[in-house]
Order: sequence, then C-alpha cells, then structure tokens
Amino acid sequence: HFDEFYEEANVFFWRMADRLASIHGTEQDRVNCPFYFKVGACRHGDRCARQHNKPLFSQTVLLAHMYQAPATNFAQTGPTSLSNAGDDKATQDHFDEFYEEVYEELANFGKIEELCVCANLGDHMIGNVYVKLQHAVHVQNQKPHGRFRT
Repeated sequence: HFDEFYEEANVFFWRMADRLASIHGTEQDRVNCPFYFKVGACRHGDRCARQHNKPLFSQTVLLAHMYQAPATNFAQTGPTSLSNAGDDKATQDHFDEFYEEVYEELANFGKIEELCVCANLGDHMIGNVYVKLQHAVHVQNQKPHGRFRT
C-alpha cells in the first residue's frame, strides 16, 4: 500500500506543481502580485495583500522614481502629461540630458538592450527607469551610486 500511496502522492504533487507554475504571476495567482511580477511596481505598495518577490538576478533592473521632471510638468493634467510635456524645449532638454547621463552610467554594468523612463503619473510608476541589459546581473549590487541629480 505504501508504494501505491507514494505513487499517487507523487502524481498529485506534480499536477499541483504544474498548476502553480502555469498561474504564477497571473491574476489567478492569489499569492504573488501580478503587477509587481510584470513591472516591479505595485500601486498598493506595502499595503498589497499579495507578495512582492524581488529577483536576485535579472536582465532588467528597476531604478524606482529616478527621473524627476521639472515642476512645470505637474501643472498639466491627464494621463499623458509627462509625455506631452516634451513640447516644451526646456523640459525636453532636461529629459535628454538626464537620459544621456543615465545611459552612460548604466553602460558601465553591461551592454544596454533597452532603457525606458516612465511617463506614467501613478505614484508607483512616476519617474521609474527600467534598463534591460544583455546579460543578467546580481540586481542588488548593480545600482549606480550618488551621481544623479534630481
């Protein structure tokens, strides 16, 4: 009987493992936050009922709230106010300067495949900088220190 029990338990375990793997990071996953899983940020922050798992190694590194647009941008309203703020030459120059400086600094950590600065006005996303490097890095050891202005 023990062999039958062991075999049934093993089959059950693998079915459950397959099920959990198939829903990980989706809306059906009631343990892990799907928003945090996708973008590394969650509008609920520490109040979120789900877990925010931070990877130790990743090709993509999040530098939360790194870009701070000039104060004049916040007078605009609407979901795309930061992206529309580029119509102002001084604002665009500020952004271009920031982008170049960040790109040059992050290139020290490896070849950059993508660099994205969020224009989303949600508190959890505003000014987030995402950099995707060619090779995975140890995330906690690869953040730039002290050089960046606000």
